[in-house]
Amino acid sequence: MPNIKSARKRVRQTVKRTARNRVRKEKLKKAVRAYRGILAAGDPAAAGEGLKKVSAAIDKAKGKGIIHKNAARRRISRLARAANRLTAAKQ
Repeated sequence: MPNIKSARKRVRQTVKRTARNRVRKEKLKKAVRAYRGILAAGDPAAAGEGLKKVSAAIDKAKGKGIIHKNAARRRISRLARAANRLTAAKQ
């Protein structure tokens, strides 16, 4: 444990932020997991709606600094590609 007052404060802030970020990251993971379940079900209409929700969750995490902006774009792109493959397979 640090002895300097400002260092003690930094430790307290880090603990708070780590806990907050852990919750946000878990929400993101749950959203992606739920969307992958929709994709596995094979319903193109639900996949389109789900993509909007999951991309919003990813963008929110990007805005909060949970994931890097390029990682966010890559994840959305991969999920959209999966939805497009599902739609193309159903036609």
